[in-house]
Amino acid sequence: MATTHVFTGLAVVAPVAALVPEFALPLAIGAILGGLAPDFDLVFAHRRTLHFPVSGVALAGPAVVAAVAVPSSATVALAAFAVAAWLHAASDALGGGPEMDPWNDRSERAVYDHVRSRWIRPRRLIRYDGAPEDAALAVALAVPALVVFDGWIRAVVIGGVAVSLAYALLRRRLVAWVPDWLE
Repeated sequence: MATTHVFTGLAVVAPVAALVPEFALPLAIGAILGGLAPDFDLVFAHRRTLHFPVSGVALAGPAVVAAVAVPSSATVALAAFAVAAWLHAASDALGGGPEMDPWNDRSERAVYDHVRSRWIRPRRLIRYDGAPEDAALAVALAVPALVVFDGWIRAVVIGGVAVSLAYALLRRRLVAWVPDWLE
């Protein structure tokens, strides 16, 4: 789920935000946007166009180094964005495929590796987005953000938890509601 990716990014930056609270807001914004950004390829070749599970570290690593070397709102937000986007792409290999009904295990394509020019196979530790284990993981990953962040970030996390749980309850039924042209 997109929310699981957002909560992963927030969980990664939460310890930094707790240690350096003046950067909490840019860290959170960067993590939220980075957790969402790869899925903007839903309208293109999903999990291929904007997902970089291997090469994404080539941007994330230097962005973190830059944020440590020259800490500013911009550098820490960029680092949080890059790390969250990379973790999103890399973790997609742990789930099912990108098809609308991955519980049928139809695809052996989880996410595209641009370095090797091939698809990484799905590991199915999370059977599909919105599976009960995905909802449980999302809730667990939301906890650090709920502890560290306040204000509207906390409200976004609480709303995201509600969306995660609702989506998990409806996920398998949603396929019947999706127009054929989206499949």
